[in-house]
Amino acid sequence: MELSVQEQLEIIKRGVAEIISEEELVRKLERAKKEGRPLRVKLGLDPTAPDIHLGTAVVLRKLRQFQDLGHEAIIVIGDFTAMIGDPSGRSKTRPQLSEEEVKRNAKTYQEQYSKILDPEKTRVVFNSQWLGKTSFADLIRLASKVTVARVLERDDFQNRLKNNIPIGMHEILYPLCQAYDSVVLEADIEMGGTDQKFNNLMGRDLQRAFGQEPQVVILMPLLVGLDGKEKMSKSLGNYVGIEEPPFEMFGKIMSLPDELMIDYFILTTDVPMEEIREIERGLKEGTLHPKEVKKRLAREIVSMYHSPEEARRAEEEFERVFARKELPSEMPEMSIPPSEMRDGKVWVVKLLVMAGIARSNREARTLISQGAMFLNGRRITDPNLDIPVEDGAVLKVGRRFVRLRVSQG
Repeated sequence: MELSVQEQLEIIKRGVAEIISEEELVRKLERAKKEGRPLRVKLGLDPTAPDIHLGTAVVLRKLRQFQDLGHEAIIVIGDFTAMIGDPSGRSKTRPQLSEEEVKRNAKTYQEQYSKILDPEKTRVVFNSQWLGKTSFADLIRLASKVTVARVLERDDFQNRLKNNIPIGMHEILYPLCQAYDSVVLEADIEMGGTDQKFNNLMGRDLQRAFGQEPQVVILMPLLVGLDGKEKMSKSLGNYVGIEEPPFEMFGKIMSLPDELMIDYFILTTDVPMEEIREIERGLKEGTLHPKEVKKRLAREIVSMYHSPEEARRAEEEFERVFARKELPSEMPEMSIPPSEMRDGKVWVVKLLVMAGIARSNREARTLISQGAMFLNGRRITDPNLDIPVEDGAVLKVGRRFVRLRVSQG
């Protein structure tokens, strides 16, 4: 059954931080319904990191809702703009990616967002298709549509100017490039996180300058990460990747601060809002235990990206390992070559990097200093230590377990 405009609006508004403007959105929805033309809903993704986490998924899930309502989802892979680097929220110039890095990350992105979007109904474009062909004369004409004062209004640029931190000319051009994507695609709606507000509004300005009806901007909140402080980010280590194994994903959700559970239910699950409000009341009144609610949240998320059966097994494993303090029934193994050992010992920092638990020596040192590392149940806190390793020893860091194998040759 086709939904009314009001019913569509109710679905769209779930979890949204801001709509600019709701009146325009209603008009577009009404016209789309009357004319039988789906709205073009645009989301730009700069492939600056190869993994999608729950924070990125918040916007992708909203885009999926538009698909389910019969509208057209357009993913703009910013392969051209990624080589500039989005200055949003940055206190310094973002490193520019090579063409090879961009292509590799873009391929990984496409594989992952198919876990959320319907790939058969998703239009994927690369903005190098038009920006890469733009001549210098075209760029001058495009730049004439926007004033320097307008670009410098953005908070991150203002902060850098006040602190005498350089702003590159290419960074000033970034919002113009993103806005031009909306002109080329004649976008009806642009999705983004709240940190993309300036860039998205620039799209409205540029569309007007080109005689187009301005896009509606829908901004989603930035999901707070597992630390309960900063927005979810791979670089901060406070993230849950959508391709992480079920047990790892379940365990990470169980580490979430209690006060974030309701936001996670709203932004990362499909649990009906009426039921979420009942959960919220139960937590406030003390009729629901936070741990049980968190288990429900973890089951919902693991089921979404894996399956209900794998969610059930992950919960059982979690209870076995963290409630009954037993070892996991299965764990990855890592072989330590003799070349990495000296007198049967290995440097603890190198061990974490080799095991894939830390991406760098610096990250490994931090984990060890924080007391997160255990070897056969013994806590290791000295990052300068060389330790003996027996074949079959169990390395534990946080919720990750690795069985170590000492290679004989």
